[in-house]
This record gives sequence, C-alpha cells and structure tokens, in this order.
Amino acid sequence: MNAPSKHTDFDVAARWPGVGFQRPVPRSQVAQASAAFSILLLQGFSQLCLSSLVEPLRLANSLAGAELFRWKLVSLDGRSVASASGISVEVSGSFAEAARALPFEPQGALAICAGEGVERHGSQELRACLRRVGHAQLPIYALGTATWLLADAGLLGDARCTIHWGKMAALSETFYDLAIDDALFVRDGQIITCAGELAAFDLAIDIVQERCGTELARSICQHVTADRWRDGAACQSVPPGLRYGNTGKKLLRIIQLMEKYIEEPLSLEEISERVSLSRRQIERLFERHLATTPWQHYLGLRLAKARQLIELTAMPIMDVAVACGFVSSSHFSKSFRDHFKVLPSKLRAAAA
Repeated sequence: MNAPSKHTDFDVAARWPGVGFQRPVPRSQVAQASAAFSILLLQGFSQLCLSSLVEPLRLANSLAGAELFRWKLVSLDGRSVASASGISVEVSGSFAEAARALPFEPQGALAICAGEGVERHGSQELRACLRRVGHAQLPIYALGTATWLLADAGLLGDARCTIHWGKMAALSETFYDLAIDDALFVRDGQIITCAGELAAFDLAIDIVQERCGTELARSICQHVTADRWRDGAACQSVPPGLRYGNTGKKLLRIIQLMEKYIEEPLSLEEISERVSLSRRQIERLFERHLATTPWQHYLGLRLAKARQLIELTAMPIMDVAVACGFVSSSHFSKSFRDHFKVLPSKLRAAAA
C-alpha cells in the first residue's frame, strides 16, 4: 500500500546523534546566499535519484550548521506524484504557476526528476513552462531521463548533454543533432544534465564542493560511508570493477572505441592498432575481466543499442539493423533472437 509523505520544510537545526566528525564549516568558506532548488517531479520518477540529490544537500546544511541549500518539491499541476516504486509524494506547489510568475527567488534553480516513459510527459504546457525557465537564464538540472524533456522543448541547442544510458540510443536517434556524452553529468552553461540514480549523488557532492569547499564534501561522503565521489566526466558504461586501475583503463579504452563505432564496427585488428595492444593482449583482457571474447562483447553492445531503438523509437527494423552495424536483416534477426530469445518484430509489437 502506498505511504504518502507530506512535504515539509527542512529544519537546518536538526542533527544526527553520535556523528563524531560533525563540525560547522567556517563562514568564510560558505557561499553567502543559500541556493534554492525547485524540484519538479514527474509521474514515475526515480525515488533513488531524488534521494541521491536531496540527501547530500540536507547533510550539507546539517554538518555546516547553516542553511546552505533550500528546496521544494513541485509537480506540473500541484498534485501529489507517484514514484516508479509506487510511493506517493506530496508536493508544495504547481510548477506551471511558478513558471508563469518568473523569476524564481534569488539563487534559484530548477531540477527535473523523471523516470521511465518520459516521452509521455512532453505536453505543450510543460514545453512552454520549461522554455520560460530557459529564457529567464535560470540553471536547469535534468536528472535521469529528464534530458529528453529539455530536448523536446528545444532547450539544448548545441549544448553538450547526457542522459541515463538506457535512453541514450533513443535520444540520439530521435534528436539527431544533439551532442550527447556518455558521462555521469555534464555542465554546459545554464544546462546541467545528469544520468540520474546514483550519479545524482555525484552531482550533488559536486554542487556542495563548488559552493562550500572540499572539506564539507568529504564530510558528507564520510557520513554516508562513501569513500569517494565520481567525476562528472566518468563514463556510465564502465563495467563493474574497471573504473580504477591501469588494467581497467586499458580495457575501458577498448570498450569506448566499440561504443563509438556501433554503426560501422571496427575489426579487432583496427582496435589493436588504435590502442597499441596486440590482438592476444586484448583477448586476454576480455577473458580475465569480463569472461567473454572481444567480439562477443562488441556484438552485445550493438544488440543492446538495437533493443533500445526497437523499444523506444518508431524506427523501421531494417533501419535499426543498419544503425547497429548489421548489413542484412536476416543476420540481425538471428543475432537478436539468439541474444534476447525474441525476434525484433515481436519485441516491437510488445513495446507498441
């Protein structure tokens, strides 16, 4: 059963008991005015993403003994919003009304938290509201799949952006002129896009560090038992265990090449030349760290993109095959069925 939670203002005087490292940050290291976020929640939003953004900001206030950050939850119409997990969340206002009354308060910014099925939220009203915020030159943080809404509203232009990897292929094919990075988060002018989920934590820590310094950012990580936060430029698609260490970096370079050349796959010899490793060295890296062959991993990347395009776009199956490096529809269909145990045509019918 859903457990509605009433949105209330956060009391910055509250403290977690028994936290030995808790100490106020010197006022000289803290931005003078608190940053205020209006967080727009859309139906089916990710609760993990929302918590990953808000909790570090709450802890920054608590550990610093000052109101460094403020936030309020809003929905388009001011009604409660259900997350993807089915928990209903109360909000404190209507984003549509706030957008009509721009500008926001000083130091204000908009954060958008979305989830699966983001394409269904692209209404004329939401587009108009987002454009008002964009024209007011306010910072806009798009979390998870919310980048799609900024593209739909025409706010990205030539700005670099990112989105959750599950929507990356569909975004690039639907809005083909975008500069999309495989990154945790990307800052480009007033637009900040984030892959969402736990990447929202890395973005929140980056915000804290930028405004309040490294000491407070480290204290937050210590409090939540995180040994570090990740750089925004780090790739989303790094397989587990490969983000750190020289061996992981070598394999990561190869995987990034494969992801870059999906439509026109490189041969193993071409990859070998580009990364200055022998064919046998590459094969050993994949066998040791991923328990597969380079070609099987490459094929899996291509088929994973194909599945995204089939489920999330209206591209003809043959166009999907070509976009993923297959020269014949029969070869594509067989490879897809062997990998996913379903034909592309049947998956398309189910998605529709």
